[in-house]
Amino acid sequence: MTSFASVAAFEAALADLRTPDADAAKAARARQELLTKPLGSLGRLEDIAIFFAGWQGRERPAIDRARTAIFAGNHGVTVHGVSAYPASVTAQMVANFRAGGAAINALSAVAGLDLRIVALDLDRPTADFTSAPAMSVEECLAALNAGAATVEDDLHLLILGEMGIGNSTAAAALCARSYGTEAQYWVGPGTGIDGEGIRRKTQVIDRALAHHADAPHSAFETLRRVGGREIAAIAGAILRARKLTIPVLLDGFICCSAIAPLATDNPAITAHCLAGHRSMEPGHARLLERLDLAPLLSLGMRLGEGSGAAVAATIVRAALAAHNQMATFAEAAVSGSL
Repeated sequence: MTSFASVAAFEAALADLRTPDADAAKAARARQELLTKPLGSLGRLEDIAIFFAGWQGRERPAIDRARTAIFAGNHGVTVHGVSAYPASVTAQMVANFRAGGAAINALSAVAGLDLRIVALDLDRPTADFTSAPAMSVEECLAALNAGAATVEDDLHLLILGEMGIGNSTAAAALCARSYGTEAQYWVGPGTGIDGEGIRRKTQVIDRALAHHADAPHSAFETLRRVGGREIAAIAGAILRARKLTIPVLLDGFICCSAIAPLATDNPAITAHCLAGHRSMEPGHARLLERLDLAPLLSLGMRLGEGSGAAVAATIVRAALAAHNQMATFAEAAVSGSL
């Protein structure tokens, strides 16, 4: 499957976004008002159920088939010492995912999520984006399509995550270029670099932003110039999910950075997305505010690899269980005066 045969096809898909089923959402809201509880007493759980009803087009939404898609890529910018770990760790962690030994394996299993691992040319890092675009047009399209290919039309929920040493640098660069802000506003410790490492990381991003300053600021050009293959794949998966009206649970800073360039071009792209959690990376809270997404959880997590979103998937399942399985006042023969 090729969802984006050209840059024009990608841009057309981003410009033409489907909307939720208003009638289904209205019916779900009406059901919430009939359930045996005071109005609004389940808080955001009620909102989640109504959100899913709209995107699934039915009063009682369900999650029978859900997937965690984790994309991995390597970054040429790591030559500047922006990470506490060497680039070789990316492939090592992919092997760990495939062997079932990572946090995301355990968390996906407990949340009832099918886990898909997609490694993207790990032996061929992106270019050092301080002096060249991270990807060619063809490479960026290939990454977008790799992400889109993981999204099948019978999914009821998609969780997205990533693995890639150096990708918090790319994420900060994407946010800075998308929103026209200074690099330091977005830079954090990532895998655990110290203060000197943060200063070096900021300087690297500043050089990249200056190098690409005269290039178009479209979503596609921002992704290909200062992004990474795994981040572009997340963007492709988000856009494909929207075409299929599949709700998406976003993970942390790096995952959410994939949607920043898209949201700059078309803010409506976030409408089918929920923020699974707020990570400890400083830029994540700032990015969620820009995207107008309120996180479901705040657990002090900073692992990435879709872990926070996978935990949040259990909250989503709880919301739908309450919505679908609770009795109405009439069914339970309870007075509706709570």
